[in-house]
Amino acid sequence: MMKSTIIESDKKEDSIRHNAEETMDKNDKEQAKLRLMRTLVQRHDPSSKEVDDLTLRRFLRARDLDIEKGSTMFLKYLKWRRSFVPNGSISPSEIPNEIAQNKMFLQGFDKKSQPIGVCFGARHFQNKRNPEESKRSSVYLLDKLCEKMGAGTEKFVLIWDLQGWGYSNSDIRAYLGTLTIMQDYYPKRLGKLFIVHVPYAFMTLWKTVNPFIDNKSKKKIVFVEDKKLKSTLLEDIEESQLPEIYGGQLPLVPIHET
Repeated sequence: MMKSTIIESDKKEDSIRHNAEETMDKNDKEQAKLRLMRTLVQRHDPSSKEVDDLTLRRFLRARDLDIEKGSTMFLKYLKWRRSFVPNGSISPSEIPNEIAQNKMFLQGFDKKSQPIGVCFGARHFQNKRNPEESKRSSVYLLDKLCEKMGAGTEKFVLIWDLQGWGYSNSDIRAYLGTLTIMQDYYPKRLGKLFIVHVPYAFMTLWKTVNPFIDNKSKKKIVFVEDKKLKSTLLEDIEESQLPEIYGGQLPLVPIHET
């Protein structure tokens, strides 16, 4: 019996050692690819030397550690950023109509210290939006979430509230525009997306949007049942960090007031 226990213990230690070696080997390979990617992107765009390794790594991982594809994606991002956000950030004065709709809020942190954003779909009106301002609004929100990230945190959480959502709020172009911005220029940033108070009519539109979402992102999307709303959110968010409207303790804070 003693011999059998020793053998099992040895096997367990061997397994732990093997997994640790595999992890180290994987990390070493990733670091090597990251160094090669940095050399490649700096050759094409010297300004990229100012970008930290964590940012480069997100683009590399977004393309499954393919150096060429990751570099292409990152260089496209730099070009877009200089063109779309020439001042380095979006000002509330650049999105007055979006701010006036009072639909974006910045709310606390989840259990992984990831900042939380809340958006109200019924406060967005298709016939009132300016396409470029709508895109700037998305960048404004995403940048604000990224600014709230502490050391070691790379992702954020979004709650998309569709209570009261109807035909006048249905805006597939705006949805696809935001989706493109997130997937192309903020890769590996989404920790989880909770979609709450979902009306039946929305699911018809969702079938159109769904094919444009990459498979990895789809796994981070959670449609929350109304009767399980608070309990589902509490699995990821402490009550002290949960908005009051969902049974928590935090009052809603408009994003431009944070």
